Amino acid sequence: MSIEKPERRKRPALDTRSDDDAHLEALGYENQFERKMSLWANFALGFVYLSPMVSVVSIFALGLSEAGPPAIWWIVLIGGGQLLVAFVFGEIVSQYPVAGGLYQWARRLWGGRYSWAMSWTYICCITIGITTTALFSSDFIASLFGGTESEPSVTPSDGQRLGITLAVLAICLAFNLTGTKTLARLSQIGLACEVAGIVIVGVYLLIFERKNDFGVFFDTLGAGDGDSPYFYAFLGASLVGLYMFYGFESCGEVAEETPNPARAIPKAMIMTVVLGGFFAVVAFAGYVLAAPNLQAIVDGEDSNPIPSILQDSIGIIGTKLFLVSVLTAFLAGVMGQQAAVSRLVFSFGRDNMFPGAAFFAKTSKRHVPSNALIAINIIPVALVVFVFFEPGSQFRIAAFQVLAGYFAFQMVVFAALRMRLKGWRPGGPWSLGRFGFVVNIGALIFGVLAMIVLAKPSSEPGLAFYDRWIALIGFLVVLGVGLAYLFIAKPERNSTAPEGDAIEVAERLSSARNR
Repeated sequence: MSIEKPERRKRPALDTRSDDDAHLEALGYENQFERKMSLWANFALGFVYLSPMVSVVSIFALGLSEAGPPAIWWIVLIGGGQLLVAFVFGEIVSQYPVAGGLYQWARRLWGGRYSWAMSWTYICCITIGITTTALFSSDFIASLFGGTESEPSVTPSDGQRLGITLAVLAICLAFNLTGTKTLARLSQIGLACEVAGIVIVGVYLLIFERKNDFGVFFDTLGAGDGDSPYFYAFLGASLVGLYMFYGFESCGEVAEETPNPARAIPKAMIMTVVLGGFFAVVAFAGYVLAAPNLQAIVDGEDSNPIPSILQDSIGIIGTKLFLVSVLTAFLAGVMGQQAAVSRLVFSFGRDNMFPGAAFFAKTSKRHVPSNALIAINIIPVALVVFVFFEPGSQFRIAAFQVLAGYFAFQMVVFAALRMRLKGWRPGGPWSLGRFGFVVNIGALIFGVLAMIVLAKPSSEPGLAFYDRWIALIGFLVVLGVGLAYLFIAKPERNSTAPEGDAIEVAERLSSARNR
């Protein structure tokens, strides 16, 4: 017996001259949010989610211990590749400025089943991202409140790490539940703290506290010396860039909360990648050049060097002020991740794509998807408690995160290229024109290469087979579970939302503009 799919929702005629909500209704939806997030607030959300400050302080020691100071070049390499991806996303969101971002783009470029698989992977990725970002914050919060002039860097106990991380999750959730205006304001505060912390401290270190010369960025300082060529050690430091450059897509997750999103969001995403990369290079370079014992970091003897570098350069008061800005950046980053994934879950629910969808598609009196916000924090809390009982599991939990994120991105990039080959010409007001096809191909090639690097086994000696391949194994397990549910339960059959209509919508948009 065949199962008939529900009839698709009908859409009114498109008219790009009408307001944002009319454009949204023409795409099949009614707005349930408030448009209180300006271009700068939208950019701030993407910037604090990408968070060059948090990324650099979190991955600085790992990058140097793997490849030495040349690890900085990964920021430039990955930033250039992800800029191509941001261009592709910009054309898509300009045509589809709908809450849910990646999910909506994949659905309209391909179909319901394809978008479900992508969304499952992405939701798992960002849920783990919330967990790891909150966990990373504990070292810096402990150093802020427990560091002394003689011992500026403090490593919290397992119990302290648990308490700090749960507090960070709870505080960020509470702020997110108060509404879009709070999210916008705190994102802008986080942006200000990021820029102040990087520009003021980074530039000061570069100019006044330089203890190493610029030649170190071409000197491995012995990193990677061994039986294998240095190239493999350099690949091992790729997380310096790969870990950082995602989060700009969150600008599109809040499209229904941004005025004139078809023009504003592409600009915000590109600004996020370009300025985020620039500030990350400034910060990374400043810490390298100001490190009093750079060799100790490269040799792995100092696993948390940032507080010590700052203590030696700007003293205890300056270090504390910087750690306050880092704490603010961590809070804003976790808030941004919570906001992004909750909007995707809301959009997923609005399209009736999983059991209990109506519950997650509700918005509160403050016009935020409160049920989705609360739900997406349950797994991070459970994982944090699990890490408390199994401290060594943190890297296993985080290993698949970045690979899953890049896979989700490339599913959208590939769907866009497939639709272009079928005749799609992006119909939004922001467009790359004739260069769009070439940029799309470049973005796909970059993404595939990035995933190959992320999936490669760890070269760390002494690891078991499972731990060497943990990123790929974790990714395949998560993807396999999602695909099994998708093909057994067929959740996309319950949805009446539009899908695979990119060519049709683009043509109608073009006709509306030409009238």
